[in-house]
Amino acid sequence: MQDQENKDVPNPAEDETVQVSGAAGAAAPAPEGTPGLEEQLSATEAKLAEMHDAFMRAKAEGENIRRRAQEDVAKAHKFAIESFAEAMVPVRDSLEMALKVETPTVESLREGVEMTLKQLSSAFDRNRLVEVMPAVGDKLDPMKHQAVAVVPADQEANTVVNVLQKGYMIADRLLRPAIVTAAQAK
Repeated sequence: MQDQENKDVPNPAEDETVQVSGAAGAAAPAPEGTPGLEEQLSATEAKLAEMHDAFMRAKAEGENIRRRAQEDVAKAHKFAIESFAEAMVPVRDSLEMALKVETPTVESLREGVEMTLKQLSSAFDRNRLVEVMPAVGDKLDPMKHQAVAVVPADQEANTVVNVLQKGYMIADRLLRPAIVTAAQAK
C-alpha cells in the first residue's frame, strides 16, 4: 500500500530536476553560427514592420482606386448626354435660323426642314438612337410594339396592320415602342 501511495504523491525532487533542466535548456548559449533569440526577435519584428508598411500602402492604394472609380461614375452620370447634346446644338441653330427668315417661301422652308431633318438623323445615328418602324404584315413584337387597337384584316392574326407612330431604341434598350394597330384573329 505504501508503494501505491508513493506513486500517487509527486516527488518534489523530480519536479525540480525537470524545472531546472527546462530552465537550463532555455538559458543555454546557442551554438556558433545560429542567431540567438534576441536576434531572431529583432529580425521578425523588422519583417513584421515591413509587412505592416506594405499592407498599409496596399490599403491606401485600394482606397484611392475606389475613390477614383466613384468620381468617374459621378462624372459619367453628370456628362452622359454630352455627345448627344453636342449633336443637337446644330439642329437647334438651324431651326432658329429658319425662324429668322422674314419672307420665307414654301420651297425655302421645305429645304430648311429637310436639312434640319438630316442633321437630326445624323445626331441620332452617332448616338445609337435607332427607329423602330415595323412593316405592315410584320409579327407583333410586344417588346418593341404597342398595339392600341385590334382591327379585322385580311392578314394573319397578331400582325401589324398600320403604324401610327414609330418607336425608338437607344442601343438595345427600348426608349419608346412603336404604336401600331394589329390584325384581329379570324
